Amino acid sequence: MQSDQDILAFIHRLADAAGEVAISGFRTSIQVDNKGSRDTPADDVRRYDPVTEADRGAERAMRALIEEHLPDHGIVGEEYGAHQSDAEHVWVLDPIDGTRSFISGVPLWGTLIGLMRAGKPAFGMMAQPYIGERFFGTGKQAWYRGPHGEGKLSTRACANLSDAVLFTTTPALFDANERPVYDAIERAARLARYGTDCYGYCMLAAGQADLVIESGLQNYDVVALVPIIEGAGGVITTWTGGPATDGGRIVASGDPALHEIVLRDLAKCPA
Repeated sequence: MQSDQDILAFIHRLADAAGEVAISGFRTSIQVDNKGSRDTPADDVRRYDPVTEADRGAERAMRALIEEHLPDHGIVGEEYGAHQSDAEHVWVLDPIDGTRSFISGVPLWGTLIGLMRAGKPAFGMMAQPYIGERFFGTGKQAWYRGPHGEGKLSTRACANLSDAVLFTTTPALFDANERPVYDAIERAARLARYGTDCYGYCMLAAGQADLVIESGLQNYDVVALVPIIEGAGGVITTWTGGPATDGGRIVASGDPALHEIVLRDLAKCPA
């Protein structure tokens, strides 16, 4: 694979393979296991961390294709860990981002497929096979494919927090230091919606929302989303303005001017 088109075609192939597996378990009586620990505090959302055979099978399907066709590439996946993670090219996979939605029958989940090149996100896709939507990007451009046809993604202008539509998966993501800072931003925003997982970031890239704020993310939760958001004209960083690649406290904005405003507010949070 040399050209961007070759890489994107392969990413679509990975999404096809993962989607076939994931759909087979959606809205069924699939068994749900808990990866969380009893040692996690009762008020921590990560105490219950569900996983299903659909998660595992979708990741296995993608890993098999990568290992067959690109054996010199590395892989980092949520369910099966790291393989050759020091390679020049590393695939970062979350087979079902939003497993809580998946097991609840809500189609606000997606397969995240990211490709790192020399340590930086270079390509990314969020694929939602039940709805039939795909959002994908290269960091320079981003596209949509789905029931509304195909086209380029573009964030919208929104330079004032008072005009912003804000997403977070749940305020329970935030710890005792983070929650007051987040709550103040939510009160200042025009509208806040919950339960979005990866969909919130894609709606931002599509110009339907303006801001996503989350915490406690892993690299496989965010790497695929970086090229989509940046390719659509948005910004995604940590709360301190650093690279989002490793996860942690993450903020994404459709308008760079809004991002600077929100970073100043987030800076009030203790380290």
